[in-house]
Amino acid sequence: MKHLFTLSLFFIFITAYGQDTSGTLTGSVTDVNGEALPFASIVITGLNKGVLSNNDGFYTITKVPEGKHKLVVSFIGYGTRSKTIEIKEENRNVQINFQLKETVENLDGVTVKGKTHKTALETKGFSANSIETKEAALRSIQTNELLNTTVGVKIRQNGGLGSNVEYSLNGLSGSSVSIFIDGIPISIYGSSFNLNSIPPSMIKNIEVYKGVVPGHLSSDAIGGAINIVLHEGGKNNLNASISYGSLNTLQTNLNGAYRAEKSGFTLKASAFHNYSDNDYKISGRTIVDIAPNGVQTPIVTRRFNDAYRSTGGMAQVGFTNVSWADQFFIGVTASDEYNEVQHGTFVTVSPYKGRFLESDALLANLTYQKKNFLVKGLDINVTGVYGKRNRIINDTVAEAYTWAGTRLIGFDGEPLEYAWGSQNENGPTLAKIARDVSSIRSGLSYTFNDHHKVLLNHVYSGVDREDSDEMISLLENTFQQTSDLYKHIVSLSYELNAFDEKLKLNAFGKHYIQKVLNTQPVFNEDNTAVIDEVYQSDKDYTGYGFAASYVVTPTITLLTSAEKAIRLPSESEVFGDAGDNLLPNLTIQPETSNNINIGFRLGKFNLKKHGITLSTNFFARNIENRIGLPANADGLRESDEFIQYTNLENTAESKGFEAELFYSYDNNLGFNFNISRMNLTTVNSGVEANVPNAPLFTMNAGLRYTFKDFIQSKSTLNLFYNTYYTDEFAFKFAAGTNTTGEEVFLIPEQISHDFGLSYTFPKNNFVLSFDVKNIFDQAIYDNLSVQKPGRAFYLKLNYIINNF
Repeated sequence: MKHLFTLSLFFIFITAYGQDTSGTLTGSVTDVNGEALPFASIVITGLNKGVLSNNDGFYTITKVPEGKHKLVVSFIGYGTRSKTIEIKEENRNVQINFQLKETVENLDGVTVKGKTHKTALETKGFSANSIETKEAALRSIQTNELLNTTVGVKIRQNGGLGSNVEYSLNGLSGSSVSIFIDGIPISIYGSSFNLNSIPPSMIKNIEVYKGVVPGHLSSDAIGGAINIVLHEGGKNNLNASISYGSLNTLQTNLNGAYRAEKSGFTLKASAFHNYSDNDYKISGRTIVDIAPNGVQTPIVTRRFNDAYRSTGGMAQVGFTNVSWADQFFIGVTASDEYNEVQHGTFVTVSPYKGRFLESDALLANLTYQKKNFLVKGLDINVTGVYGKRNRIINDTVAEAYTWAGTRLIGFDGEPLEYAWGSQNENGPTLAKIARDVSSIRSGLSYTFNDHHKVLLNHVYSGVDREDSDEMISLLENTFQQTSDLYKHIVSLSYELNAFDEKLKLNAFGKHYIQKVLNTQPVFNEDNTAVIDEVYQSDKDYTGYGFAASYVVTPTITLLTSAEKAIRLPSESEVFGDAGDNLLPNLTIQPETSNNINIGFRLGKFNLKKHGITLSTNFFARNIENRIGLPANADGLRESDEFIQYTNLENTAESKGFEAELFYSYDNNLGFNFNISRMNLTTVNSGVEANVPNAPLFTMNAGLRYTFKDFIQSKSTLNLFYNTYYTDEFAFKFAAGTNTTGEEVFLIPEQISHDFGLSYTFPKNNFVLSFDVKNIFDQAIYDNLSVQKPGRAFYLKLNYIINNF
């Protein structure tokens, strides 16, 4: 992988250096917010020469003769702009960028309003958000932090960089939410290639669907889905950045692409490296120093066994925008991860020291996309991944430690050692989980005309897993089980545009198939032979749903969607995972939910230099056979025992609303505010109560201001401010209605503030950014009351080469 990536970058530089420099116009077309406008028309008047911008808004016009020319750019709903350019001997490469303002046009009595990708996605009827990453890519923030600013989305993280993350959409979290990279389940890539690691600069945009997921993703999720859309690589560029900050946190990434104009040959490559000591201060009722006489003293200390490192990359070669393919790539993805483990699922009085996890993955990938495949209106999209993943759990240290970071001393004054020989009570282990993984996503769509479209999609994912442990005997290792899990999800969708595109309807059905195969060698009844004890399950389920929107006026859109959703159990829920202290549950069943959303979108209202957009959504979920931890799981917090996911007996109901406001002024000032409030109830011990460990009331706000020509001409200074509020919630069911002492199981009200700035130098190729997170050093908690890092500072340098 290392040599392939080096060769790829060498090829980029050599090819770029040798390009012809005669008579070429390049540039980009965006709206006033900097969002790309694909397929905009760029024409040189008088020469009858022009092109359309690509999916990223970039264009190239070659063989432009010397002299002055008028360049005209237009995009439906965004008006027209023109500029005069000159090609001369000393300047044959000219870069011209255009920003178009949104307008409303009347064509033969039909109102046409231009829509960006973000606006189009958010007005299809689904409860959806499109998150742009352009600004975030320049700052020292992770993709997860970007998601955390989105209405209805809450990132649940067990600590600092690299710790386990769950995504909560309208209160539903964990595996109830599906995560995809270009439509492929992210679980296929393994823990070493995840949203902790992928830098925003590799991402084109993020699509968030809440409750109802469109058929083209073919997802098994009851809470919703998050789809990470990576850059397609249709332009020549190179982006390199390095960030360093508190807790000895270093993050670097490099990504680039080259496309040969004549042949369409395209090369994409990217790499990242992340490291953090994660030695931040923590406190709480389980954070104590233990004296030799057993007396426990509460302390404020630092985590000391929580370092994290991840390294990875992706390289792809192929063709783009050629006659036989819009995109064709084959490539490889590789990643490696090291993660120290400070404690079990809960923060216990006895911390771990010397327990760590190692993961790696090597995967081949293929992508093929073509519009108008064979016949006009038929589009095809195929993405596949196949490879190997490994995970090692290393726990061989028997010494006992306290939260002071020192050895635990016994009554006799001697350092104590655990009798079982490891940090976890299950005994010493060098367990290895080896997986062969594969996933393929394929889709066909046919557009009959401007009003009718049909889509057929299929997603397959499979895991063949073998477990072994070097710490047990050769004989015991011959008794190791094999565990296989296969999923097929097929969806059929129909899209309707009617009444001059005022009404949009997407109706879909989904069929789910899951196969579980577990083989465990055991002795027969008289212990004379080894036989295979086989558990096999083949089940299928059906779901369906719809999404609809109606444009009342160009600035008022009504939205509604509903789905009977199915969520198949994940690999770790079925087979367990020693690294995460999870026991297997082979008989666990899928969970189902009836989901509905009703909302509206107002705007964008433009009044002189002011712009306002308001959207809101009311939602309800009724979840049966819910997969989760049993009600007494919190009782395990005082021990290092494993936990097990199971189907909970009682139905859960989620009801609530969310709202979001965007305001802009003169493209310099931007303000956003969102609020989400809900109930997530179930019956516990005969009493209706909110499901524990789920934040029910959150608010986020963000402010951005841009100074142009700051200090230097053509430079830009952007200032950012964000605040996050989470109301008090419990991580344990109340023992009754009239109990005392339950406050220790409440996660207190939390509010944190972040500040950042980025300075773009005049040539737009060098950006310096500075970020302060949790400015006032507040105690911030998340899953099961695990404390997160306090105040931290980060500095980032970003270098960009576009259109070389």
